[in-house]
Amino acid sequence: MTNTDAVTALAALAQDSRLAIFRLLVNNAPAGLTVGLIAEQLELPAPTLSFHLKTLTHAGLIRTAQEGRFVRYRAAMPAIRALAAFLTEDCCKGQLSSC
Repeated sequence: MTNTDAVTALAALAQDSRLAIFRLLVNNAPAGLTVGLIAEQLELPAPTLSFHLKTLTHAGLIRTAQEGRFVRYRAAMPAIRALAAFLTEDCCKGQLSSC
């Protein structure tokens, strides 16, 4: 992961609704949720939700899968793990036993 990738991901999460969407999808991993269920659970209007989902997808934090006429959104767990590893890779000067 590069600094640019990390900044993009962190910027995507630096907004209340996007953070709520992200946390909801992580909570429902690996199955994910359809747009309708996300909107229902977070009480977000469709245009607002669409905007936020696009931002999170662009940042690589969520993935989509077409299921008939529905789109299912899932947390991109490998990307999330990569971000966490990037943020902590120099933890305790490389002495992980000290953390």
